[in-house]
Amino acid sequence: MPRSRPKRASPPSRGKGGGGKGAGGRLQTLALFVTIAAVGALLASLGYGVWQHFHPPAARAAHAPAAADPARPQPPSGRVRVEVLNATATRGLARTATDVLRDRGFDVVQTGNARGFSQDTSVVLDRVGNLQMAQQVAAALGIPRVETRRDTTLVLDVTVVLGKDWRAPAQP
Repeated sequence: MPRSRPKRASPPSRGKGGGGKGAGGRLQTLALFVTIAAVGALLASLGYGVWQHFHPPAARAAHAPAAADPARPQPPSGRVRVEVLNATATRGLARTATDVLRDRGFDVVQTGNARGFSQDTSVVLDRVGNLQMAQQVAAALGIPRVETRRDTTLVLDVTVVLGKDWRAPAQP
């Protein structure tokens, strides 16, 4: 008797319940692509943040060409936190100096009165050991006297003590 061949199984159907590349396979591919794109964007953002950390704007500004107007004081290179104290009996002097400094790009974090109202000469104090920052503040206010008096208990870079001699510089 001749032997009969076994019947082959029919290929799986490609309908809704089939195992081929239907709509479900396309969705998985799309989800994988979106996930890879999101991870790539996250890594690029992280890389840019790390680059910004090691290349702050102050460092990039140091390589920029100087401004054309030498009479106008240069804006600070980076964030300079300033305290302005009025050491006179003249009301509003610290507010006026604060406005001048903020107009020129400095970050005035505190204003007030100095102990006692008896100082004749204005002075700018370097609080962190960066004399260049203090000199920038002094130039913006027209104060010739700059001293270094480090104070690590303060959360600022420069202290301005306004004396009776201080007058607001002319507007540029």
